Amino acid sequence: PKPPPKPRDFTLEELKQFDGVEGRPIYLACKGIVYDVSAKPEFYGPGGAYGAFAGKDASRAFAKHSTDKVVADNPALDDLTPSELNALDEWADFFQSRYHKVGQIVPSHAPQEQGHEEGEGEVK
Repeated sequence: PKPPPKPRDFTLEELKQFDGVEGRPIYLACKGIVYDVSAKPEFYGPGGAYGAFAGKDASRAFAKHSTDKVVADNPALDDLTPSELNALDEWADFFQSRYHKVGQIVPSHAPQEQGHEEGEGEVK
């Protein structure tokens, strides 16, 4: 088998393309960590029980034990209950123990490293 890809940064927009459609890899994120779940297309691929999570950070859906696409599309975690946060931690442990980490979620407005370095010397 080929080695897993080197971890990289993903915006939520970039992650959307990893949805398993037309043979594309299937990635999902839990607590901001992106995992390659392509080995289980019957679960995470198109039409799978957890297909709504493909190409998304589905942390809220994991916390709420929901496979609803609307819940999976909502990245907000600030209103979760303690028991929902506990469930989310259990899911994070599950993915970490079974799938390759391929990256992490970053804000879509994050400055590029090179541009950030250029601006550092100018700020006084």
